Amino acid sequence: MTYEARPLAVFDLDGTLADSGHRQHFLEGARRDWGSFFAAAVDDPPLDEGVRLVLSSAEECEVRYLTGRPERCRRDTMAWLAGQGLPEGRVYMRRNDDRRPARHTKLEILKRLGRERLVRMLVDDDELVCDAAELAGFTVVRARWAVASPALKDAQGREGRT
Repeated sequence: MTYEARPLAVFDLDGTLADSGHRQHFLEGARRDWGSFFAAAVDDPPLDEGVRLVLSSAEECEVRYLTGRPERCRRDTMAWLAGQGLPEGRVYMRRNDDRRPARHTKLEILKRLGRERLVRMLVDDDELVCDAAELAGFTVVRARWAVASPALKDAQGREGRT
């Protein structure tokens, strides 16, 4: 592990930095419209509390972004981050065909980062991701400043889409 480098502060996007509330209706009902859900992410307003935390963390840490969004959303995601004036940082996204729950995909990446660098904290709104990260020994800040719909919580826990 390299301790000469600045520690990492790892931030989730949806529900942590980006308010996805306006697009969660795409996940309601029997046929979830994932394409529209992710396409509408470009219009997400920023979440002030998350933005303040990422900006203050960037003073001492290198910022990384860890999202359950699929890789096909990279261009829109990068444009959104830049448009909000958020710190530059590597963005980790799931493979387009990876449908494992976020608590598995994110923890896998977090552990890999932890082998290379000191991870000061993970900031995420998904309680299952937070539980898994804490169990693995990571410091977690639970982003409880946005409201997730039951459909989104189900998608995070079972469908491996976000």
